[in-house]
Amino acid sequence: MRLHLQILLLVAGCLATAPAQAASEDRTAVFHAMLAEKDVPVETEDGTVLSANVFRPDAPGRFPVIMTMGPYPKDIHFSDWSPEAYEKIAEKGPNMHWETANPDWWVPQGYVVIRVDRRGMGKSPGDVDLLSQRETRDFRDAIEWAGTQPWSNGKVGLLGVSYFAMTQWRVAALQPDHLAAIIPWEGAFDTYRDAGRHGGIFSNTFAFGWFKRRIVDHQSGLDADATDAEKMEGLVPFPVMLKKTPLETAFYTERTPDASQINVPLLSAGNWGGLGLHLRGNVEGFTGAASQHKRLRMHTGTHIGPFYSLEGRLEQKRFFDHWLKGIDTGLEQEPPIKLAIRRSDGFDWRYENEWPLARTQWTPFYLDAANGSLTAAGAGDAAEISYRADADAADGEARVVFSTPPFEADTEITGPVNLKLFVSSSSDDMDIFAIVRNIGPSGEEVTFEGANNPQSPVTAGWLRASQRKTDPARSTPYRPFHSHDEVQKLTSGDVVPVEVEIWPTSMVFEKGHRLVLEIASRDGKGLRPFLHTDESDRGRSGTNTVHTGGETRSHLLLPVIPAR
Repeated sequence: MRLHLQILLLVAGCLATAPAQAASEDRTAVFHAMLAEKDVPVETEDGTVLSANVFRPDAPGRFPVIMTMGPYPKDIHFSDWSPEAYEKIAEKGPNMHWETANPDWWVPQGYVVIRVDRRGMGKSPGDVDLLSQRETRDFRDAIEWAGTQPWSNGKVGLLGVSYFAMTQWRVAALQPDHLAAIIPWEGAFDTYRDAGRHGGIFSNTFAFGWFKRRIVDHQSGLDADATDAEKMEGLVPFPVMLKKTPLETAFYTERTPDASQINVPLLSAGNWGGLGLHLRGNVEGFTGAASQHKRLRMHTGTHIGPFYSLEGRLEQKRFFDHWLKGIDTGLEQEPPIKLAIRRSDGFDWRYENEWPLARTQWTPFYLDAANGSLTAAGAGDAAEISYRADADAADGEARVVFSTPPFEADTEITGPVNLKLFVSSSSDDMDIFAIVRNIGPSGEEVTFEGANNPQSPVTAGWLRASQRKTDPARSTPYRPFHSHDEVQKLTSGDVVPVEVEIWPTSMVFEKGHRLVLEIASRDGKGLRPFLHTDESDRGRSGTNTVHTGGETRSHLLLPVIPAR
């Protein structure tokens, strides 16, 4: 009911402001016919000419621009790129394209929609170096081109999902003159921590699968009978670079923007169920950006469903109407943060003023290896519990589980989570996979339709123990920031403290439910497709041990939100 009411209010707001959107051209014109121009040349600073499709109102005047640049060829229709996903989304249209704005919806409302093939992909010539500074400078050039066209009002907004969100963070840090607002929707910010190496562990399954299916065969000028070797010419092998670069070197820093240089108005939209790629970056980008006008939206649902939903589109339009058209949509009279507060039977939207929430009660829940409990009552006596370090061990042998008692009242956990452990291993290293689950009264797990998996757990985190070093300047008690700049091997049997960054979450554990913490040596259920199965990266043997109580007070620091 609350969601339906909000949609009605948003529709009413958009209709109320619709006549003003064409005020500079024709106050009687509310909706426009569309003019489509294909393969429009866009020249970059080094003379390379990129190919763009421009969809604009077939009317005189100047209009704001919504732009994307990415590797997925601009001429491939959504239904051909991902037929199954296309069938499930609410929006349809003859010019739909995967993870980008639909011109059939935006252009009639007074926007220009531009899709640009990045260098080396689709119809744009050149070599392919994904998420590189070269790509980012090309995007800047395209933004400046769009901002000076005769049909443009000089204001360019960026809107897109995943890769099309990641490029927004990067180009915004270059501060193009004509960039007026961005909406990075479910897209990583930090190439190392959000995508390539979770806690230092190589996320291989998605990277190689995505690269092969979505990149290699869609390069510009590729012959139909090209050999595998020919396909790799002029193509920087992105997942191979992730694999061969275990520490944070220039390869990653070049692909991670300086948040302090992002000063454009932004709406960062993440997904609580986006574990592995589509969650952490939206929170980190929002908190780190220097923008004076920034908003955070955290939703739930599939990867693209919320983006193409009516509710999602109206929120995007309201933001762009405000910053690209100069319409006062009341946006700045609302709190800057909008969160989907999840329960076992759905969610409610709630506005907040800051992140983390100022009223958070940071509560340590102590692990007890003697009985597998997880409680705020106290640390207990010293104890330990061990499990197999082999990544291919049987499930029960490769993990240990800690559980709270059934909650006596509904308990909300919203915010970042820090798992502080004391660990040892018979090996010289240890990969820690931590998952937080919601277990109902009958023992069934409460899962969610997430961006990555139809049965996503509450949240998760990862850490390679040899990369446990943290950066004090960037860490907080509730969110450790690991340096990933050196390897500190373990000595067999020695106990060391580690902090595992658990990705932020929101979950109401209802009365009778339990919070279960799973600590394992491999990926747990619900985390596909972002798995860590590369044997050359994951080679481990022996026994891992978690130490609790006494002087080794292992605990899960939870952001408990008191009831209002």
